[in-house]
Amino acid sequence: MDLQLDRRALVSGGAALALSGCTTMPSGSPPRLASVGSSSATASCLARVNVDPSRVIRTVAGLRPYRPSGFVVRAEAFGDALLVHNYGHGGGGISLSWGSSRLATALGLPGHSGPVAVIGSGIMGLTTARLVQEAGYPVTIYTDTLPPGTTSNIAGGQIYPAGHFDDAMVTPQWRDQAAAAADYSRRRFQIMVGEDYGVRWLPTYDQTRRTGAIPPDLMFPGRARLAADQHPFPLDNVVRYETMYVETGRFMERLLRDIRIAGGRIEVRRFQSPYDVAALPERLVFNCTGLGAAALFGDTELVPVRGQLAVLIPQPEVDYAYALSAGYMFPRSDGILLGGTFERGEYTAEPQPQDIADIVESHRRLMAGWRCA
Repeated sequence: MDLQLDRRALVSGGAALALSGCTTMPSGSPPRLASVGSSSATASCLARVNVDPSRVIRTVAGLRPYRPSGFVVRAEAFGDALLVHNYGHGGGGISLSWGSSRLATALGLPGHSGPVAVIGSGIMGLTTARLVQEAGYPVTIYTDTLPPGTTSNIAGGQIYPAGHFDDAMVTPQWRDQAAAAADYSRRRFQIMVGEDYGVRWLPTYDQTRRTGAIPPDLMFPGRARLAADQHPFPLDNVVRYETMYVETGRFMERLLRDIRIAGGRIEVRRFQSPYDVAALPERLVFNCTGLGAAALFGDTELVPVRGQLAVLIPQPEVDYAYALSAGYMFPRSDGILLGGTFERGEYTAEPQPQDIADIVESHRRLMAGWRCA
């Protein structure tokens, strides 16, 4: 999730319950689960997140570029140049990045010769530029803000696209396009797992309304329903699956490094109108401006959706993630991310103290009901 789902519903009640005989697993080890059907009252132990307002080390807010009808990948003639749009990914930008950029380059690169321009240095701009380089073209990134100043840098980074379209507004063709983008992105992130790019697999806990057997799903590898004695959450209908997480600050910095090593140029420039874009020397331009496409190219459907996060002191022993009714928790080396909000139409990219307090309190109450010492 890239600062994503509307997880503002709070867990009500829930008294602390400490059970004896539970031990915390070493960092990097899978959680020890009781066997299915076990009559043991002992919950599987996971390291408890130490949630307290005094442990908040920073708060962040970002504006997702949301379009009800989904992200845009489209090519159009632009004077004597070709303009390819790649923007509007809402809360799914990190998750869709490589795949959406692959769709965009497939529209723009065939038949092109000469240098290429990319506008924007968020995740779409950087992945587009990298794919352009891999295809053998020189690239210049034009941007008014470089990482770590982009919204992508403060995204949560779960590899599962969410919060990026209105179900009633998208077409079957767009769904196929989104599925293709998600599939390629998953495969690309899989070959980047490791400390260098800050990508890793983590067991993740969620809830489901589904009854009966849970069918296999590529988006949720290993997904299975858990019995009450197989998890410590004070909740029903908990499921567990594996997915990847991206430490976005590190990932963006590494992508910039790769682009520069491959000869890419970075030019800090602000575009005031399409005429400024048309004046670029490159005859192929990729528009990866995110929310900026509303003003620059007149996309009136784009609307900001604010997401806020509270970040706690890192806990290396926390080697799992969750997205539950209390909110979502993603552990990273730079802190424990607690989310979050999904505030449509909010244009102020600043954390709101009461919202942050509510986020922290929601997760504190979840931990108070922890069924494991």
